[in-house]
Amino acid sequence: MSSPEAIRKTLSRGRERLLAEREAGGWWKGELSSSALSTATACTALSMAGEAEDQGRVRAAQAWLAAHQNADGGYGDTVDSPSNLSTSALAWMALGQGSTVEGESRSRVALWLRQRLGGLGPKELAKGLREVYADDHTFAVPIQVACTAGGCFDKQSKPWRAIPRLPYELAALPGVLFKWLGLPVVSYALPALIAIGQAIESQRPSRNPLTRCLRWATRGATLRKLERIQPHGGGYLEATPLTSFVVLSLVSCGQAGHAVVREGLGFLRNSMRADGSWPIDSDLATWLSTLAINALAANGDLEQHLDEHARQALGTWLHQQQHQRVHAYTGAAPGGWAWTPLPGGVPDADDTPGALLALANLGLGTEKSNAAAALWLCDLQNKDGGMPTFCKGWGRLPFDASCPDLSAHALRAWHRVGSKSLSAKEVQRLQGAQARTREYLMACQEPRGTWVPLWFGNQHTPQQTNPVYGTSRVLRAVHTSSDGPWRAALQRALTWLLSAQNTDGGFGGDVGISSTLEETGLALEALGEAAKAGLAPQPSAPHNLLEAMRRGAEYLAEATCEGTQFDPQPIGLYFAKLWYSERLYPLIFSVSALELCQPYLVGATVPR
Repeated sequence: MSSPEAIRKTLSRGRERLLAEREAGGWWKGELSSSALSTATACTALSMAGEAEDQGRVRAAQAWLAAHQNADGGYGDTVDSPSNLSTSALAWMALGQGSTVEGESRSRVALWLRQRLGGLGPKELAKGLREVYADDHTFAVPIQVACTAGGCFDKQSKPWRAIPRLPYELAALPGVLFKWLGLPVVSYALPALIAIGQAIESQRPSRNPLTRCLRWATRGATLRKLERIQPHGGGYLEATPLTSFVVLSLVSCGQAGHAVVREGLGFLRNSMRADGSWPIDSDLATWLSTLAINALAANGDLEQHLDEHARQALGTWLHQQQHQRVHAYTGAAPGGWAWTPLPGGVPDADDTPGALLALANLGLGTEKSNAAAALWLCDLQNKDGGMPTFCKGWGRLPFDASCPDLSAHALRAWHRVGSKSLSAKEVQRLQGAQARTREYLMACQEPRGTWVPLWFGNQHTPQQTNPVYGTSRVLRAVHTSSDGPWRAALQRALTWLLSAQNTDGGFGGDVGISSTLEETGLALEALGEAAKAGLAPQPSAPHNLLEAMRRGAEYLAEATCEGTQFDPQPIGLYFAKLWYSERLYPLIFSVSALELCQPYLVGATVPR
């Protein structure tokens, strides 16, 4: 068992390492895991474009895929992920591009697919994808188009007939009308709607002459819109799969020379890694930087870790990332932050609270920018009182739905910002938003006391959800109100969280799931916050708060070899539930947890 000295050493080394991870400008960039799915789609897009300069890139990507195949022959999203249908189908496609020496790997993944689907035809793939994605065409249709355009099926099987049509002509309408149309894709996939819709129509024109004429008439307008919303770096949302799907779809319908294709290919070339792989997204620099700042400030002594010059530089950098214009992609109003400072980022309801809290911890947030961001979050709030991710009222899919982790994050930010520089009417509005958010969170709490997040999961839980993450995030908002029902809800959550602690002292995504650094750090953050707020668990709790924090801290000390090793595990869920790990997550969450719990690990008493 680790000693108190080992815990102190772990925190000291972790803090030093976190500070050493800063980029030259003072912020944190991190490193997302390489993705077999991203690598497969990028490889196919480059191969189909047929540029001579990309032949080496295609071969390197195929070699990376061959070297990172799972033992069962399939592919998962990360090298630490179990095989799944989407990634395996796209890898099968990519390994068949051009003259490849990776034939054995393609045969193995083909066997995995045949066993999973019962066959390798377009109808079998379509049926399998429906079982995974149901009526959500956002990712299923792009996979079908990619495999079909990439040459996986012979023409006699008429593979384009197995693909549902996408009404790309609707993209010619003003975005404000989309929410009334019930589009079969979510807002973030508008580029895919246009490019893939045109690819399907070019190969299988509508039989209805009116529809065919309408699509022909709007082809040019929707392509211009596709070009208009493309970021100047070429990558839609900085996402390799989405950009790759757009490129290969346009190439398949005779648009290889289009500006969108040229810019998209440039993005893929620039984002390829030296080992031949691609990550799921370029980076999470803004998100990681706010997490790191808030971790170092968890115990209220940020100035001991970052001098005034470093704090000023970080504050300036964060202010520069606040969006000042209506976003061309989603129509989001000015005032929010995205996950990255790169041009493909979109402001959202998780990064905006994170930035607000970081600026407050730096002591550098201007009243004007803070007020704008606080009201931006109010404008985003759904009717049920919860927070969606990007846009209110866009559609019916998960990213428009309220989610507990984002809602609690907004609640914490609103509470921290307070009422400075707000009018009396705006203060009333802010207070009302907070009350509705607490009501939403109490209403969506599960019977056992948990909350389930949207953007994070655990590969080993039955539904691949992560109630430890969601419950921990909501518990961190304990200080935002002393209201009796609110405290009672959080007391139930705290009691459940204590019951989820494993015998090794760590936490996994749910009761009985293997411990990870990420989830242990997140849970300990919540325990430390509960202790600070004087929240006691119910008498039925298996451990008292102090004991649980000590056991969790001991796990972190042992699992990190006293702060010298922070191995990441897949915990993040990207668009369409694509798994990723981030190199800095275990480091940041561990430092934050130990900072918060430190006052209670040296003999202090806490509520039982």
